[in-house]
Amino acid sequence: MSLVSGSLLFAAASVVFVIAIRARADASSTRLPPGPKGWPIIGNVFDIPHSKPWETYFQWSKCYGSVVHMNVFGQHIVVLNTAKAVSDLLETRSSIYSDRIRFIMISLLKIEWNMILMSYGSAWRQHRRAIHRYFSDDVIRTYHPVQLHTSRKLLHNLLQTPTNFLQHTHFALGAMILEVIYGKSIDHPDHPYLKYANTAAEAGIEAFLPGNLLVEFLPFLQYMPSWFPGAGFKRRLPQWYADSRGLHNFTFEDSKAEFACGTAKPSMVTSMLEEMSHLTPAERAVEEDIAKNVSATVYVAGADTTYFTMQTFYLAMVHHPHIQKRAQEELDRVVGQGRLPNFSDRASLPYICAIVKECLRFVVVVPLGVAHSTTEDDVYDGHFIPKGAIVMANQWSAWAILHNPEDYPEPETFRPERFLKNGNLNPDVRDPITVATGFGRRICPGRHFAESGLFMSIASILHTFEISPALNEEGQPFYPEFKLTAGLVIHLEDFECTIKPRSPAMEMLIRSSSDDAT
Repeated sequence: MSLVSGSLLFAAASVVFVIAIRARADASSTRLPPGPKGWPIIGNVFDIPHSKPWETYFQWSKCYGSVVHMNVFGQHIVVLNTAKAVSDLLETRSSIYSDRIRFIMISLLKIEWNMILMSYGSAWRQHRRAIHRYFSDDVIRTYHPVQLHTSRKLLHNLLQTPTNFLQHTHFALGAMILEVIYGKSIDHPDHPYLKYANTAAEAGIEAFLPGNLLVEFLPFLQYMPSWFPGAGFKRRLPQWYADSRGLHNFTFEDSKAEFACGTAKPSMVTSMLEEMSHLTPAERAVEEDIAKNVSATVYVAGADTTYFTMQTFYLAMVHHPHIQKRAQEELDRVVGQGRLPNFSDRASLPYICAIVKECLRFVVVVPLGVAHSTTEDDVYDGHFIPKGAIVMANQWSAWAILHNPEDYPEPETFRPERFLKNGNLNPDVRDPITVATGFGRRICPGRHFAESGLFMSIASILHTFEISPALNEEGQPFYPEFKLTAGLVIHLEDFECTIKPRSPAMEMLIRSSSDDAT
């Protein structure tokens, strides 16, 4: 028997096995939520969209309702398209909707350490408590000096080479998080720590998206050679694994070695190591493993998503100069032109805070969130949702949450004042940070840290720079479109704009702060 025929025979046997072990779940299919009709055996494998799936799911919701069901080789997938359905299931019934799917890619990449992907249980709760302890409202104030320093450095880089504004911003935010976590001052965008982190984030995105890799539905593909149809992902595994391991192991071990020598800078890791110094060797080994896991998870979860929100900010300012002008008037009134913004100004800058919230709402960086999974059978609105189903919240569509016209009138318009009332933030308007960062027990514990970093970056840039359209070959303003990438994590495609100091006085202010920033 040839290698090809043997592989095909093995593939066929594996498909039969998948069908057999999932046949019992299909017995309840008559009560499942409505959805597109699939094919025998393979179900909706050809219906799952790989480009902007949130838009397709929204269109389906017009036909099938707020809860849409798919089936891929017996794996049930449920998409929630309204705020009510999301709240009812992922929040009110979070005790049975807080699990994660056991992605095969997770084991292949050996990134079980990522808390975002952990099964709901005692291990996850231990990691959650560790992160929450270092990202509570009180503790994140201790990170403000790093965030302030990073924003000053960003201003300096924007002044030197403004055309590289996206690269400068990406580097600044990544370096800031690494310094908070590991105490490492990163001075160059090619630093290996940043490379580890960026590739690890890419690998995680591939692993998170249900339906993105066929191996999740046909497990036998993990044993096939990379040339086999559907197994091409195996060509990328070695590099993904190497960089994920680098982020997880090398950064932590470097910080641990510096801590042992007494040369480590204050950071989240050094605080963790200090707290466990009194433990027995066995207890310390357990705690060190948790510390290593949560440290890497914080970076993967926060760096790119914050950067993508900053992309939205830049492009929104290009298209809405009146918003930029109003923000700068507030900054001039509160901060004045003789200094740069500080965190102590935040309560007096509600319009800047509203811009941050509108950036989070306008482009939902993770429009389908990270998929949840059910730990028990459930019935919702007369429909059966089986144990082990993949459950996704469509945070994007107009029927859903952050683009729902009932909560946010004219949702496709960038309008920060929607969050204001009588000159202050309106607590009656749904805060996008509570939606864009997950639901129920899986909500991101670092969300307030991310928002404070966005505030300082946006306030500092608006205080010192004018953001305007780039000029085309004829010298006319060119307004780039809001073009989005497709995938689990989305962001704007790269674009150009003009960034220059608001005045000679502001340029001097940036330069005078550069000694502390470089």
